[in-house]
Amino acid sequence: MAISNEPLAGVAADNKGHSFKHWVLFLVLLLAVAGVIVRFVWMPRRAEDREIVLAAKQQGQAKPVVEVLKLVAAPSARDLSVPGTALAYVEASIYARSSGYVKQRLVDIGDHVRKGQLLALIDAPDLDQQVAQARSVLAQSEAALVQMEAQEHLAQLQWDRYKVLVAKGVFSKQDGDNQEAALQVAQANSNAARSTVEANRDNLQREVVMQQYERVTAPFTGVVTARNVDVGTLISAQGGAGSALSSSAGGGSNNSGMSGAMQSSAAPATGGSQGGAMFTVAAIEPLRILVSVPEPYAPFIHLKQKVGLTFEQFPGRTFEGVVTRTSGSIDPNTRTLLVEVQTGNPDGRLMPGNYVVATFNAVQAGGGGGVFIPGETIVIRNGKTMVATVVNNRVQFKPIQIGRDYGDQTEVLGGLKPEDIIVRTVTDSVRENVEIEPRYRNEKADSPKRP
Repeated sequence: MAISNEPLAGVAADNKGHSFKHWVLFLVLLLAVAGVIVRFVWMPRRAEDREIVLAAKQQGQAKPVVEVLKLVAAPSARDLSVPGTALAYVEASIYARSSGYVKQRLVDIGDHVRKGQLLALIDAPDLDQQVAQARSVLAQSEAALVQMEAQEHLAQLQWDRYKVLVAKGVFSKQDGDNQEAALQVAQANSNAARSTVEANRDNLQREVVMQQYERVTAPFTGVVTARNVDVGTLISAQGGAGSALSSSAGGGSNNSGMSGAMQSSAAPATGGSQGGAMFTVAAIEPLRILVSVPEPYAPFIHLKQKVGLTFEQFPGRTFEGVVTRTSGSIDPNTRTLLVEVQTGNPDGRLMPGNYVVATFNAVQAGGGGGVFIPGETIVIRNGKTMVATVVNNRVQFKPIQIGRDYGDQTEVLGGLKPEDIIVRTVTDSVRENVEIEPRYRNEKADSPKRP
């Protein structure tokens, strides 16, 4: 029986037709996806890139907006502001003069004390025993003196009798000389005994004075700025520079000197060790401020000159000070004159160690005819000090001659004149002969728009 292949051929043809349709459908879908990507991704991105390039081109061609200022003539006199350091009027580190242990501590850091006020008591039993012993030695020497004086009195009576009897020939002259010599010996013994009594009395007085040092008192009215001992601390009367712990609290040196040296550590010590300072007391009324005035202004500083003082802890408030003394010489290392200014501090609000700005009013400017410019406007080009001026909205760099530096502003003696316009901050866009759009600080400059 023969089998026909026609049905199988028909099935193969149908399968081939279906595969072709599937491929066509796949290509149509792929083209559709590609079209969506081009329409919604690539074309917007390309348009955005064109806008960015166009905006950058426009911005590059635009004139840079530059902040400028117009100069004015320098005044004939100007205030001088210099930084300084506030110091206590008097500051003393209190050391022990008797060795022992701290029996009682009566004050602490920040306490206000009066002159002669008791700060601490030292228990020194060996010193007390030395005082008792000195009293006994004095009493013994006083008893010996009484005995020597009695013997002197007896020798004096015998000599008086012998003088009469020798004159009458009852006794020989030799007997009289012996009695006179005995009197002189008795007198010498009495004088030696008196000297011994005086020495013992002085020694007792010394021991009593040393015993009084068991009471540690304040040398003047002020505030306790450092306390380096506590109850039970061993105290030595050797003195000296003190331990590292006391030095860290400022107790090892007197900061009230004209040098104005300050301790670097700000951590207060509450313990202590033998040999160091027990307390530091500072008198803060009035308060002293030490400032270093540059050499060119030294001739304009004089005694009783009024000075304005500003403290960081009291912003916006100015305290009045008076120049009380100067060092009278220029420091060759800093080329400055050390000046002391005093200000009242009755309520104790101003504290030693404060940072202070002292302003000397109407200090002579010197050069005359110059102008003042901010320090940020000065640039160095080709080894020359220059500023960027603006003429007809174009930048021109001009060399200048610098005068005195006042901190916030600098005096210019040559190269600029009043009514000149200069650039406040020289950036990369500020170049020679570049046309700019000037803006003054009180004007609002339009910021370039970002693409």
